Amino acid sequence: MKDPFLSLAVPELAKAVQPLADWLQLPTLPLHIHEVLGAALLYTVIFWPISPLLSGWLAPKTYYGLTKRKRVNWDAHVVSMVQCIFINVLAVWVVLFDETRRTMGWEERVWAYTETSAMVQALAAGYFLWDLIVTRMYLDVFGIGALAHAAAALIVYSLGFRPIVNYYSTVFILWELSTPFLNVHWFMDKLGMTGSKLQFYNGLMLLFSFLSARLVFGTYYSLQVLHDLWMASNHRVSAEKRVSVGMVHVTDQTRVPAWIMISYLLSNMTLNYLNFYWFFKMIKALRRRFDPVQTTPVDTKPNGTATATGSTKVATPRRRKA
Repeated sequence: MKDPFLSLAVPELAKAVQPLADWLQLPTLPLHIHEVLGAALLYTVIFWPISPLLSGWLAPKTYYGLTKRKRVNWDAHVVSMVQCIFINVLAVWVVLFDETRRTMGWEERVWAYTETSAMVQALAAGYFLWDLIVTRMYLDVFGIGALAHAAAALIVYSLGFRPIVNYYSTVFILWELSTPFLNVHWFMDKLGMTGSKLQFYNGLMLLFSFLSARLVFGTYYSLQVLHDLWMASNHRVSAEKRVSVGMVHVTDQTRVPAWIMISYLLSNMTLNYLNFYWFFKMIKALRRRFDPVQTTPVDTKPNGTATATGSTKVATPRRRKA
């Protein structure tokens, strides 16, 4: 399949980035640099001024009632919502309709280059580039965990321009299938819908999608990509395989460098650790919102005042998080 955005390439931009691509050994980066920077620019414009203007118009009381720090978080969630829907649609389209992916063995999954997989990789890299910059600028808002996630994801998607594990760009971006539910849940908190039935059902979908897309699907493919890289580091690619789709940068001496193996191992360990950590954090957050009423002992003195010896039901207040 063809990359629909490849025709928008800017030759001058590709030429300008060529020395950097040569130095970093990323030969396919110039082909897709317009997609990387275009995505980063798009999300920057959505972050400001589109989100503040649109949010102030649609929810003025809520948006302008937030502190400056919380508005930054709101605007970042707007960007995340746009990005996750856009990239998920593209990734699902590639997985379902790119016929070349279905016959790939470990050699092609590691070394083959296809336009559509590189497109998803470039657009994802553009988002994580934006995410890294904004998270670093507002580290007090997003925290070190979000910064580590952005850095690890950007490294993984940038290395794909060698090209290497181009196949897995669409696989790992499908982790974002849980993100729309996460963003909806967050916006419900801010819009006074905490504890509502709608938030409860959305929370169930969030946990299910996060568990299946990130913890099950994601962990399985994290192990598979490490297996494929291990195979590529210890086996030569046959001449027959080298003439297959997109393996133009592979020779009979091509191996996966040890530093790439280590980078993928550390990045995958970081991302998977964060996924499990965030999953249990989400469970705690949902339980705080939907725990049943608690029982507090109460006894009545002869003068009518209450002491904590009997029992009665006292509703647990639902506090809306910032």
